[in-house]
Amino acid sequence: MPLTQDASLVLASSSRWRRELLDRLQLPYQCYSPDIDETPHADESPKALVHRLALSKANAVAERFPDHYIIGSDQVAVFEGDILGKPHTQERACANLARFSGQRVTFLTGLALLDTHQQRHYTHIEPFDVVFRSLSKREIERYVALEQPLDSAGSFRMEGLGITLFEALEGRDPNALIGLPLIALCSMLRQVGISPLGAE
Repeated sequence: MPLTQDASLVLASSSRWRRELLDRLQLPYQCYSPDIDETPHADESPKALVHRLALSKANAVAERFPDHYIIGSDQVAVFEGDILGKPHTQERACANLARFSGQRVTFLTGLALLDTHQQRHYTHIEPFDVVFRSLSKREIERYVALEQPLDSAGSFRMEGLGITLFEALEGRDPNALIGLPLIALCSMLRQVGISPLGAE
């Protein structure tokens, strides 16, 4: 969707996957990449982390967009008490998927909508569970080599070949697994008077 310069909606993200999800709503918006440190704080819970990062991404671009609604989102995988973000390397991606083989992994996606005109914000955390089938070392290595999911929390892309890794998907909104919980976002947008289907 072409970005209009007068769009009141801003996506604070550099992710093409989040842009593709937001495009589904057919609303005009601008896109601007935030620059924040995504390092977890000491003893920070997974929910607290995605809440903080989603809101931080929106706040990071707020000065540039003083009369807008800014969307921020962030995601982590949680497995055996560990918070897993983007793997960044093939070795780490393979190691993550080997750990996940035959197991259930919870994904938490933080969502924030910041109203810079009214100086208020809305937040939500969307959980989603993935049950991985038993994966062989060869399958894991081939998947990572083919799809290169190095910038994806959990080391896979559900919207691509990653779907072949799963036995089941369990949650309210599968879009959350890709990076933007659209059901929750639509609810937030309706609260501020923006609806993909027109005025309420």
